[in-house]
Amino acid sequence: MKPGETLANLPALAAHLRQVLVDKKTVLLYAYNGTGKTRLSMAFKDVGKQAQAGGEGTDTSRDTLYFNAFTEDLFHWNNDLAGDSDRRLLLNLESRFFKGLFELEMDNRIRLLLDRYADFDFRIDVDNGAVRFWPKGAKDDDANIKVSRGEENIFIWCFFLAIVQLAMDPEIEAYRWVQYLYIDDPISSLDEHNAISVANHLAQLLKRPESQLRTVISTHHTLFFNVLCNELGNARKYFVNRPAKGAAYSLQEEKGDTPFFHHVAALAELYQASQDDRLFTHHFNMLRTILEKTASFHGHKSFSVCIKQQDDDPDGILHTRLINILSHGNYSLFEPQQMLEENKQYFRKILRDFLNRYPFNPALFPVALVAAGAPDNAAAAEATGNV
Repeated sequence: MKPGETLANLPALAAHLRQVLVDKKTVLLYAYNGTGKTRLSMAFKDVGKQAQAGGEGTDTSRDTLYFNAFTEDLFHWNNDLAGDSDRRLLLNLESRFFKGLFELEMDNRIRLLLDRYADFDFRIDVDNGAVRFWPKGAKDDDANIKVSRGEENIFIWCFFLAIVQLAMDPEIEAYRWVQYLYIDDPISSLDEHNAISVANHLAQLLKRPESQLRTVISTHHTLFFNVLCNELGNARKYFVNRPAKGAAYSLQEEKGDTPFFHHVAALAELYQASQDDRLFTHHFNMLRTILEKTASFHGHKSFSVCIKQQDDDPDGILHTRLINILSHGNYSLFEPQQMLEENKQYFRKILRDFLNRYPFNPALFPVALVAAGAPDNAAAAEATGNV
């Protein structure tokens, strides 16, 4: 792609990624939630499907093994509400994801991977499509437990990795169809330590010389992305952006060994949304994340230190409470709601004060910045729309 060139939709973006993978073994994508990462993984898979006329209709051949929200949905809990004892993670055996797997000693393959992360054991009941868990050292029929959401995600991830290892083995005929891996955000509900461990382990797996698979990994998790960038130095790295609903997609390539500082990209997005009067409720979540990262960088425990204090509110209590309340609503990124006008004014003031307090590149935020030593004329700025 040429600088400034965009891609009209997800199929076009998926097709472009496949072109990149002709010369590159791995592509890393960073994108905010709501950009369409999961839908992109499905578009990538669909591009690889080839319709073939068959005697009884249309058949399709696959070339992409993917991990995304659809993969996680193949597992769901039966909590045994009546007996409150036989808690099982159920597998959707109708999915082709599980076809032929249980002839390949999946328990042992998964267990070798799971022991890196978890302190529990499991058994797969193949006949009933169920997984039961128990603490290490206990018998499975004595201490049946429901694992936490994070532990469940780790188990599903290790299940997927075991399949990836099979796909890398040329002796396993069942997975010779796999040419591409597409992995979308495998670390939901994990703490930062496990996020680092998962990224490092995944990178080591993909760097195996015997692997011929081409891989795309997309994520909104900055730490996970940064670890992958450091571990997979030869990967092609992109920041995926879609400025507005219905707009085209742009790819900003990340050059060098140091990943792009995505809090700056997020700030630029918030700034532009403020300029264009496109402020939605979920923008408070983004603003809070930026304040928290800045506070952590400067060694503070609370993001409130990054909020400018006013003469009539020396502790910054008002704006801190606003951020706390307005960043914890059930705000959908897929059905965004405009902020109330009063909240827009608060948001603009907090953002403007933040940009003026910290020395970000003024070329990125030209209108928002107040000249050094000049009075903070918030009312005049708001009246002219220059916030």
